[in-house]
Amino acid sequence: MRFQNPNIQFATKEDIIPLKNLLNKAYRGEAARKGWTHEADLIEGEVRTDENNLSNVMDIPGSIFLKYLNEDGKIIGCVNLQNQKTNLYLGMFGVNPEIQGQGIGKIILAAADEYALHLGISSIKMTVISVRSKLIGWYNKNGYLPTGEFIPFKEDGLTGKHLQPLEFVVLEKILIGNNSKW
Repeated sequence: MRFQNPNIQFATKEDIIPLKNLLNKAYRGEAARKGWTHEADLIEGEVRTDENNLSNVMDIPGSIFLKYLNEDGKIIGCVNLQNQKTNLYLGMFGVNPEIQGQGIGKIILAAADEYALHLGISSIKMTVISVRSKLIGWYNKNGYLPTGEFIPFKEDGLTGKHLQPLEFVVLEKILIGNNSKW
């Protein structure tokens, strides 16, 4: 499958370290504060994921990562997509915080839509920390709406100590049409 945007490619196990570095930089610690999508005020520490976690996610049947490459071939954005048969689950979505706000996130979401339609799936779901109203608003503008479902966000020993009680809200985008170009 080829994506409409040539900067989007499928990631491989060889991309685990740059994916880990990007996701940690986008979500945690001081470096994340350069962007607007970080969780640094909600979860302490510098780790969102590690190599083992990424490898395990890549090994889930139906799970793929998309990477967004800049003109130098460096990964500056990514997303994990998991085929759950009735929908596609979208997670581990990140853009380098130094260049957020330049439309890269929208391009990655469009690639997720392309991939879902390629699979014949017409719904994409994601979870977002419920207190992240600005981020949820951005997702709403991009077609992801609350389902009314909430899921507890439990500390896992990897991703940092929560600085307050947290839960996820489930968002869903219904894709119009089911015609694939591939």
